[in-house]
Amino acid sequence: MDSPTQPNLTPRRSSGTLTALIQWFDSDFDAGKTAARTEADRIDWFRCLPFVALHIGCLGVLWTGWSWFAVLAALALYLVRMFAVTGFYHRYFSHRSFQTSRFWQFVFAAWGGTAAQRGALWWAHHHRHHHRHSDSDQDTHSPGRKGFLWAHLGWFTCSKNFRTDYTRIKDFAKYPELVFLNRFDSLVPALFAIALFLAGWILEKTAPGLATNGPQLLVWGFFISTTALFHFTCAINSLAHVMGRQRFATGDDSRNSLLLALATLGEGWHNNHHHYMHSTRQGFYWWEIDLTFYTLKLFERLGLIWNLRPVPRKVYDQARNAAEPPTGNAE
Repeated sequence: MDSPTQPNLTPRRSSGTLTALIQWFDSDFDAGKTAARTEADRIDWFRCLPFVALHIGCLGVLWTGWSWFAVLAALALYLVRMFAVTGFYHRYFSHRSFQTSRFWQFVFAAWGGTAAQRGALWWAHHHRHHHRHSDSDQDTHSPGRKGFLWAHLGWFTCSKNFRTDYTRIKDFAKYPELVFLNRFDSLVPALFAIALFLAGWILEKTAPGLATNGPQLLVWGFFISTTALFHFTCAINSLAHVMGRQRFATGDDSRNSLLLALATLGEGWHNNHHHYMHSTRQGFYWWEIDLTFYTLKLFERLGLIWNLRPVPRKVYDQARNAAEPPTGNAE
């Protein structure tokens, strides 16, 4: 990769509502005053208004109605962006389970940004923290410690969790273009929403047989699709520590679930992942469907990524001695 430079993260000071308003657009603004992890859990309702608006936007369907094109677009955009979250935000930025170029990691970070789950560095920083403290009192989103609703979405709205601790993700914080996307994390979702509206408007004029328009494609392609994407992603924080089976004794409540794996393109093999987080593959066996891994293998063939980290043979040996012993071959 190209030689990176350190970002300028000098915090700036402001106060109250003005600070929260600016942080809708610049998440690093006044970073020095952001609550620390040691402070009490507190939902920052004002700063979460865009998140609330995302859900309210789904009600626009009562005005726009539906069309098969809009519904299929919402499904396609869900799948494409879920892949970006699981393949890039999670398996690349959080765990570095494969390698790519500086150019493509920027593209992957921007792609993941369309999911409106904040910046790649924020996402990876919090996920790494989760693995270090999984289902302990320090875990940001453990359903066993703080309850299901908090693990699912409460932590995401908490004031002390808005900050990105760049010292915890130095490997990527040295790239100013990634810090830019992370700092202005509302930019990519906003541009994506505008692009959908314009696409719907153009299709209304050029392909009236599709029976769609700008507002309809915005509601289905952005609001509905993004809200579903958020909740299925967060189901790994909540449901994947409650439902399913444990193959490995990981010391936490992580579970394997086929249903969650299908809904999240492979993330449901959560107990596997917590046992060995460095593998690109989370469905360790051929019958454990992992659509993200299959797509990443295609990316490898195209030369966009390389050095995908396999599941070590020792992990399969350990599985044979587990309470739920499977059979299969190591990579």
